Amino acid sequence: MTDPNKSESSTEKYTVKRIKQGEKTVTGRVVGRNKTVIPEEDFLNLARLHCTWQEISDFFNVPVQTLRDNFWDLWQQGQSETRQRLRRAQLDLALKGDRVMLIWLGKQILGQSETPVNTDENRVLPWNERTES
Repeated sequence: MTDPNKSESSTEKYTVKRIKQGEKTVTGRVVGRNKTVIPEEDFLNLARLHCTWQEISDFFNVPVQTLRDNFWDLWQQGQSETRQRLRRAQLDLALKGDRVMLIWLGKQILGQSETPVNTDENRVLPWNERTES
């Protein structure tokens, strides 16, 4: 049995019956020829996620160079905050006893290595030129 209220065609588009209109005031930096308003907090959140300039550009529909010219300070801040949070999480994990993280951070931060380096053999060999007479 088919329902007479439903269409048999699956290609029929759904239409919204009640469209609500309204206005929203956005506060942020005005950039570009189209005077696009980009909220600083929204940009900062994307920078904290380490989104690329192109991804942020696509999100706000603004050219990449326009974003770089107007948001370089927030880009650096967001990237820096994420690196700090990641470093803090790694240290917390290592200090809780994760052996792999302890070894990795020891190599990265303390300059430790798996094979001890003999300092006597690290010297550059002297260069002796033979002069043929």
